[in-house]
Amino acid sequence: MDKTVQYYDNNASSFVDDTLNADMTELYALFQKYCTPGAAILDFGCGSGRDTKYFKSQGYHVDAIDGSLELCKIASEHSGVAVKHMYFHELNAVEQYDGIWACSSILHVPVDDLPDVLSRLYRALVVGGHLYTSFKYGDFSGNRNGRYFTDFTESSFQDLLSKVPGFHIVETVITGDVRVGRENEKWLNLIIKRIN
Repeated sequence: MDKTVQYYDNNASSFVDDTLNADMTELYALFQKYCTPGAAILDFGCGSGRDTKYFKSQGYHVDAIDGSLELCKIASEHSGVAVKHMYFHELNAVEQYDGIWACSSILHVPVDDLPDVLSRLYRALVVGGHLYTSFKYGDFSGNRNGRYFTDFTESSFQDLLSKVPGFHIVETVITGDVRVGRENEKWLNLIIKRIN
């Protein structure tokens, strides 16, 4: 994870240029079906602050964190939200959020560490709250282009989630990459509910 954070610190500007204007309309709509007006949302690994800014513009109460200090600075300026510099395993919130948006973020966590991170997300949600998360589609895990990735299919993610009691997948959508020139890359998008 340290090398991945270092990658984002070293490449913050180019990463923002590559992702800031991606069309997220379909995925926003997927998540917002499960968000009541004025809901408290955590952008968990907010990157450029693109999604933080959008959710704030929709009237939600938004907190945002990222592990890259450089991205925190850019995201704070872009979104108008003071982004907190925090690593995923440091989340200790308890029943604080109606929704958590973990877009292309926890895919950088090694599979053996994901149950702990998912348990933290579970605790941070109110009962009945929803988590959106996304992973590259497949069975690869390891370093790719300077960062660590854990990919999933529907079945392999279901196996992982069985280690986090109280979470239930309510919707799964396979999409292409929204970035120009990468439409053939597939993503696993999930809405997961805290049921108790």
